[in-house]
Amino acid sequence: MVTEVDPDVLLAGVRAARPRAVGRVISLIESSSPLVPSIVAALAADTGRALVVGLTGAPGVGKSSAVGALVARLRGRGERVGVLAVDPTSPFSGGAVLGDRVRMQEHALDAGVHIRSMATRGELGGLAVAVPAALRVLDAAGCETTLVETVGVGQSEVAVAATADVTLVLLAPGAGDEVQLAKAGVLEVADVLVVTKADRDGADGLARELRAMVAHGHREPGEWVPPVVQLSSVEGTGVDDVLAAVAAFAEHQRRTGGWGVRRTRRARGEVEQLVLAQVRASAPGGPGELDRLAGEVAAGRLDPYAAARTILPG
Repeated sequence: MVTEVDPDVLLAGVRAARPRAVGRVISLIESSSPLVPSIVAALAADTGRALVVGLTGAPGVGKSSAVGALVARLRGRGERVGVLAVDPTSPFSGGAVLGDRVRMQEHALDAGVHIRSMATRGELGGLAVAVPAALRVLDAAGCETTLVETVGVGQSEVAVAATADVTLVLLAPGAGDEVQLAKAGVLEVADVLVVTKADRDGADGLARELRAMVAHGHREPGEWVPPVVQLSSVEGTGVDDVLAAVAAFAEHQRRTGGWGVRRTRRARGEVEQLVLAQVRASAPGGPGELDRLAGEVAAGRLDPYAAARTILPG
């Protein structure tokens, strides 16, 4: 039996930070419910206050442990916290892998922490639409800080990092070639570089290497220089240093005008993804027609401009 959804009840529940209501609305977002546009519109006046912190890095660097440590410290300050863990699609259930929740059991029963896993389902466009909408819900629920943890490396991480006010790139000592590959482009997306597992051998050397890379990077006068901080979730050290670096970046962005630029760029990307989603949904013949046209283009029987005109004539 399908339970009838009362949008007014859900809206009141979100504004009152009731976990069940927050979770229900995010589920509606993930399922692309027709109720979502009106709900997001109704919550618009309750948003715009939360700080969104993205965490990315190669698998195994300790992102979930770092999130747990940051949540604990923020809750110690009295903040309400949101956590979005963007996970790979499970090959068995099609849902999000909930390893992040297993590692954050200490916060599972805390009413001041909203933890949610979201599956990519292999659709970057869908993810780019769902994550900003979910962030708006957590914002309206009073989360002063929301942490967005991504699965590892790749295009989906770039897409999710674009939703953040501050991006933390995590690297761990002893990760070998994966760290080298990550560092190759890491300075381009990192606002703060975090060396995790700082209690292990090699952490100090990795931090020195990263600081040298940052120092040799070309920047305009007054441009933000990503700091390198060390964090040990096991020993509980470095958490305040990470939060201080986040606060320093946020202050720099507000002072230089970068804050508004970044949030406007984020909003533009959100609007563009919604437009693309509507184009896909309204294309003649539906998604199957897009696949057919793509096959025709790939086979050389149709040029891409003609295919585009089939979908958007004129």
